[in-house]
Amino acid sequence: MREKQKYILITFYTTAEAMATEKLCKEQDIEGKLISAPRALTADCGIAWRSAPKFSERLKTALNDAGIEFAGFHEIMI
Repeated sequence: MREKQKYILITFYTTAEAMATEKLCKEQDIEGKLISAPRALTADCGIAWRSAPKFSERLKTALNDAGIEFAGFHEIMI
């Protein structure tokens, strides 16, 4: 079984916001990927952006600067 790791998960209200985040992160070289939101977290669209904790501040700044709304910003072991 794979050992759990700490990640940042960002949940979204809409799929469009999730897709915009993926595009933004690729443009700004912020590593991560879109995943199905874990059941423990609420995500209206069912999609979350998963990234390493070291990108936390860059993610918050990038999303705010781009005007991308998100439902939640979580640090979780998965």
